[in-house]
Amino acid sequence: MSVHFEEKSGVIPCQTPWGSWCQTMEEVFIEVNVPQGTSAKEVKCHLGARDIVLHVKGKEVIEGKLFDTTVSDEATWTLEDKCLIRIVLMKANREAGNCWSSLLEGEYCANAWVQDQMQRKLTLERFQRENPGFDFSGAEISGNYTGGGPDFSSLQK
Repeated sequence: MSVHFEEKSGVIPCQTPWGSWCQTMEEVFIEVNVPQGTSAKEVKCHLGARDIVLHVKGKEVIEGKLFDTTVSDEATWTLEDKCLIRIVLMKANREAGNCWSSLLEGEYCANAWVQDQMQRKLTLERFQRENPGFDFSGAEISGNYTGGGPDFSSLQK
């Protein structure tokens, strides 16, 4: 990733009953709050290319079909401080126009404002990749940024 764009510009989280999720052009990050003292043995997690299953202490937390395809071999989960599960999914389609509107199909949807902010962030991330000598981390954007923003590929350099 270009100089850790999300670290410099922040992330746009989508709040859920169990925690939150957010995304970059390449990855989807999920944070799940679990009861203090949870051990890894009490966590059952399956991360497929199109599905996710997370059970903690025998109770379903997340289960369903992902919004889009991921690279299951590159997915990871960790239990931190016995109270937080972090899941990282690698998107199969890593274009700025691939902004997930929900974590699962029809569940954990981003509201209109959050979705708009996520798309803006992915468009700025795309600009950063295309122009590595510039810093877009604090930039504002308006206008056509849905679908990854304007296509400048036909312009002469």
